[in-house]
Amino acid sequence: MAILSGCEGGGGGPGAGDAERHDAEITGDSGRGPDSGSDLGGAGGAPGLDLGLDAEPDPGPDAGPDPGPDAGPRDAGLDAAPDLDADLDAEPDPDADPSAPDVSFGPCQVGDRPGECLPTARCPAPRGPVPGHCPGPADIQCCVEPDPEACDPNDFPQPNVGLAEAAGDPGCPAGMAQVADLCIDRYEASLVQADGAPWSPYHHPGATPVRAVSLAGAVPQGYIDGRTAQAACGAAGKRLCTDAEWLRACRGLEERTYPYGDARQPGVCNDARARHPAVELFPNDPNPFARIQHPCINQLEDGLAPTGDHPGCVVPEGVFDLMGNLHEWTADPAGTFRGGFYVDTVINGPGCLYRTTAHDQGHWDYSTGFRCCADGRSP
Repeated sequence: MAILSGCEGGGGGPGAGDAERHDAEITGDSGRGPDSGSDLGGAGGAPGLDLGLDAEPDPGPDAGPDPGPDAGPRDAGLDAAPDLDADLDAEPDPDADPSAPDVSFGPCQVGDRPGECLPTARCPAPRGPVPGHCPGPADIQCCVEPDPEACDPNDFPQPNVGLAEAAGDPGCPAGMAQVADLCIDRYEASLVQADGAPWSPYHHPGATPVRAVSLAGAVPQGYIDGRTAQAACGAAGKRLCTDAEWLRACRGLEERTYPYGDARQPGVCNDARARHPAVELFPNDPNPFARIQHPCINQLEDGLAPTGDHPGCVVPEGVFDLMGNLHEWTADPAGTFRGGFYVDTVINGPGCLYRTTAHDQGHWDYSTGFRCCADGRSP
């Protein structure tokens, strides 16, 4: 990914079959330059108030006669004092030291959580800094209490409980559609354990025995390497698709560029998230792409979508999400995944031609998924 999902690779048009760039190795959002630090504009600390109350006024060349020793208090230079309200409302000095303890950047709000704009180093635990909610330099962030609904990487959410595979097309296993003489999963795969209980789609299964299932409306399995994907298909009586089979399903006999045709239609598939999720989840990390196996990445809003959630992203035979959502491993022993994912479907080729070869089959991150194939009956 650059690591965009995380991969390195080459380029763009129909000839991009040799592209070797994995999204996450890009230091931006799919080449759109993600904001890794929130450019928050400019403002600084409040200026000091030099009121001059003890200074004698300079009479100047036009000064009137000396009022004498009996002059009232209004003649003592108070009329020359600055307006206090005006100074207190003034914009903070952009050159002021933001680490100074008496600097105030005012209140802020993150969702329904009130906070205070502070230099990040002055935001005390358990509160934490959140960028994008305060004026001033990037180091000035909204210091707020932890979000009680924030993702816990040690949790194993189970969004697919209660879902079951539908019957397959005639001659195909459950959950599969027939494309020519091939059976292919209608949806990107999810995993179940040996007892049939769902596996959390936000965690790599490790040594846990798992089986692939094709479910409508499920959160598909990211965080999977090619070898584990192959084994999960085998446990279901299926196999990983070859490159030729995957391309046949996505492109059809007419060799279209996208599942739905030859002209790109942005948003029909889950194909172009505005900000890279690793950058969003780790805004203060100088290298967020080193954390692309984090289970909370695919739990961000506007990221990974349930299977079939984009009804226009479908081929005529009823196979969904071949473009976008998750990269899909194929059976290439050297390591290939296809179709792009929810941040990018362009860098390594458009739509069905998107191909990443930057990793061997042992690689996994939040963006890597799969689906299975099987031999079908002759049409």
